[in-house]
Amino acid sequence: MGKESRARVLGGHQAMAVARNIRVSPRKLNLVAQQIRGQKVDRALNALTFSQKRIAGVVKKALQSAIANAENNHDLDVDDLVVKEASVGKNLVMKRFHARARGNAGNIEKFFSQITIVVEEKREEAPAKSETKAAAPAAKKKSSGKAAQSKKPAAKKPAKEKK
Repeated sequence: MGKESRARVLGGHQAMAVARNIRVSPRKLNLVAQQIRGQKVDRALNALTFSQKRIAGVVKKALQSAIANAENNHDLDVDDLVVKEASVGKNLVMKRFHARARGNAGNIEKFFSQITIVVEEKREEAPAKSETKAAAPAAKKKSSGKAAQSKKPAAKKPAKEKK
């Protein structure tokens, strides 16, 4: 009798978490979000844990929520998760004023923002052993030998004479 569930926006190998009404400007929050974009989740958590920024704790909490969503709701492997997207957006603005001379007021805007973190499961496949062994000798053959030593520098072209 209730509402129908919304269609899934993300792919089957992705999970998302949103932290709203964060009391920091979007510009400052984006500096922290840049640190974690494209990284594996364990490296991103370490970066946020040891970050000097005040807001890093809130971003870490949102990232942990995205990881929990991936594990519990979508059955993704936590060890293979990568931060695919960390987008920052504007939220509400508290408007205050500061009394100034002659009855004027100076505007003070206190910004809020939100962050959306999307994690994606990416499996890193190790290259086959036969490929790595075959590639190593080929690289050695190119660099070794008398052919590399006998190359002479290119001759300079004669300068044009001025009339």
